[in-house]
Amino acid sequence: MDVRQYDFYLPEELIAQVPLLDRASSRLMVLNKEEQVISHHHFSDIKQFLQAGDCLVLNDTRVLPARLYGSKKDTGGKVEVLLLHQDHEDEWEVLVKPAKKVKMGTEIIFGEGKLVAECIGLSAHGGRKVRFSYGGIFLEVLESLGEMPLPPYIKEQLSDQERYQTVYAKEEGSAAAPTAGLHFTKELLADLKESGVEIAYLTLHVGLGTFRPVSVENVEEHEMHAEFYRLNQETAEQLLRVKSNGGRIISVGTTSTRTLETIMRDHGTFKEASGWTDIFIYPPYQLKAIDGLMTNFHLPQSTLIMLVSALAGRDFILEAYKKAVEERYRFFSFGDAMLIL
Repeated sequence: MDVRQYDFYLPEELIAQVPLLDRASSRLMVLNKEEQVISHHHFSDIKQFLQAGDCLVLNDTRVLPARLYGSKKDTGGKVEVLLLHQDHEDEWEVLVKPAKKVKMGTEIIFGEGKLVAECIGLSAHGGRKVRFSYGGIFLEVLESLGEMPLPPYIKEQLSDQERYQTVYAKEEGSAAAPTAGLHFTKELLADLKESGVEIAYLTLHVGLGTFRPVSVENVEEHEMHAEFYRLNQETAEQLLRVKSNGGRIISVGTTSTRTLETIMRDHGTFKEASGWTDIFIYPPYQLKAIDGLMTNFHLPQSTLIMLVSALAGRDFILEAYKKAVEERYRFFSFGDAMLIL
């Protein structure tokens, strides 16, 4: 399958650079898959499309302030470090710029010595393995020194870093936000629960590979990055109960979807599980775990637009994206939302 089958025209000015003041005031495009109907709403209207007994599945990962700016101990040269994932204890896989200046044994100083990284390994594409040393608690040191690693298509500075976190973010570990959840407020979630909609949580720590473009012409040749996920026993039992009672499982975001589909693929049912997933979902893949999906508008030729096409059909998705451009929807992380049912 040619990756260009998932291309579409997107004016650059439709890429949202800043979040809206009110999270729930974003627009909501609703796709009815069976009737092939597209309708336009606001996110605060979402309750009218959900029924008592349905279950929204949210990814409760929390984004690390994973971008650090420091200097080499020996020369004072400036170095940018981006945390990717923790190998164990104080050892991390990171990206560094400029990579050629950071060799084995290089020490990088952050915050006048509050944090020090020593390069202990090399990998491709500017990757390094580093060991951190510091006083106190690592996450507290990181919160004081680090910046939020916003996606490369966002050029504006974020005045409030919490706006790149969901209101239910809890489990530290992501390099990027599960952005479909950014539209929810605590008040809206409480209102949904009061109306009988169940809320369930899982964790998938989003990697920077989520922004990596598909660089091959043939979709089947693309290799997905692996990301860590966890579904606990309580959530597994909740999802089984919802299904047995005839409710719908509606995942919030492609990260929740990939987690649920991985577990369903590997175990044939919802059950407690954790590990690393590199599942790649694209047509004609048949989704087995979910009945609907809440998501944002994704990049042309990306693995994410392929995933939503597996659920709703490529032609229907491309028609919806064409309408989104015509109607001036806001795209990507801080953009508007789509609900596929």
